[in-house]
Amino acid sequence: MILNKENLQHINGEKVLKPTAEMLELPEKVIQFGTGVLLRGLPDYFIDKANHQGIFNGRIVVVKTTSKAGVDDFADQNGLYTLCVKGIEDGVVVEENSINSSISRVLSATSEWEEILKTARQPEMKVVISNTTEIGIVKSEDKITDYPPQSFPGKLLAFLFERYQAFNGSEESGMVIVPTELISDNADKLKEIILDLAIQNKLGWDFENWLKTANYFCKTLVDRIVPGKLPAEEQKKIEAELGYSDGLMIMAEPFRLWAIESSSEKVKEILSFAKADKGIFIVPSIDKFKELKLRLLNGTHTISCGLAILAGFHTVKEAMQDEEFSAHVLELMKTEIAPVVENADITADEAIAFANSVVDRFSNPFLEHQWQAITLNYTSKLQMRNMPLIRGYYALKNEVPQLTALGVAAYIIFMNVTKDGESYSAQVNGKNYPIQDEMADVLFGYWQNPETVVDNTLGDRRLWDKNLNNYPGFNEAVKSYVELLQNKGAKETLSNLHTERTA
Repeated sequence: MILNKENLQHINGEKVLKPTAEMLELPEKVIQFGTGVLLRGLPDYFIDKANHQGIFNGRIVVVKTTSKAGVDDFADQNGLYTLCVKGIEDGVVVEENSINSSISRVLSATSEWEEILKTARQPEMKVVISNTTEIGIVKSEDKITDYPPQSFPGKLLAFLFERYQAFNGSEESGMVIVPTELISDNADKLKEIILDLAIQNKLGWDFENWLKTANYFCKTLVDRIVPGKLPAEEQKKIEAELGYSDGLMIMAEPFRLWAIESSSEKVKEILSFAKADKGIFIVPSIDKFKELKLRLLNGTHTISCGLAILAGFHTVKEAMQDEEFSAHVLELMKTEIAPVVENADITADEAIAFANSVVDRFSNPFLEHQWQAITLNYTSKLQMRNMPLIRGYYALKNEVPQLTALGVAAYIIFMNVTKDGESYSAQVNGKNYPIQDEMADVLFGYWQNPETVVDNTLGDRRLWDKNLNNYPGFNEAVKSYVELLQNKGAKETLSNLHTERTA
């Protein structure tokens, strides 16, 4: 039995959260550019949850912007799909299944452009959501008379112009536009491109003014791991348990965050689904969420990846199952990162709560996140995510951040690479790790003299924009940890540090 509207009545609601009949008839209030799993696992999840609570009471028209197949899958299942939430939240294992009914229909931009433009004429349509990847928000020479315009901004501009004409440029017909592409200032960049395209297409001053004054372009930050399809055997098991087959079934972790930047009460009113879940925030500035994610999540990943690999761990969950490594990660976040990110906007409680959520996420037994993948562009990630933390820690305490120094030492050892033509690789515990790092050749050169490798690496401003040898005691600490890691190994080094902390 396939998952679709007709078969819903035959599905056991005790094992999966089902939509009500009323939810399947809710009006279309959102147009969404993109069918990707992040959209289905985060914004669409929030909207579906709000509909269950009777808050938003609206569904989504999805625009498939690529020419690849996929529309038929949604048509066959009436837009329904199962979201399996699997992971750890507040230290407790979570496994929840729900049938999401937030999508009313999926339209192909290639073959159904006129139908897409018709949705702009629907009075209830108030929200635009997008995730067209970071290459989607780019300048173009689109003509909005094309069927369809090639770029995402071109398609959005054509949609907005259609709406402007349908409602005679009324202020009430403006949209709340919330791009979720993972680029900085996503909404500002999208708005700038849209306005430039409007000028290129000579759509008139009145329309340009309507774009600026009646529409709300809101910067956003999204954060949720949505791997997408489950492993085949796992999906078969869940389908057997639930009693139906689902070609659109996806998995997501419990953690969810959607921060939307706006001070407008009208935006809050239109995005009423934000009331349905603790993971959505409509705030005057999303900067604090960016800082928490960059430092505590991304920064912890980066400063830990080399150490984890040296300790023999291949996946993040494997490392977090080790008591000493898990304790190290938590101590690193709580004592060396959280105090630095605390400021007027981020309280100590918020920083610690986010750190605890990171431990839950790293420990997720259902995710296979390879440490090797995190070493991609290792040097530039350290520079962007962790070097400001070192500076901040010294400004705050004027002492060596010892666990960070250990992470830097592990980086230096991991980057003792071999060279084969233009390719580099690291040999760790008998395993070969391909290195993709623009500074690999620099480290290769420094390792030709092991006696000076730490001095040269820490002092190279091309790597860090700062001479790390100038921080009191940092050079000595890193050298000490390099020696320990080389002579004792990562696991014994971690064990000794754990013993010292708990003694």
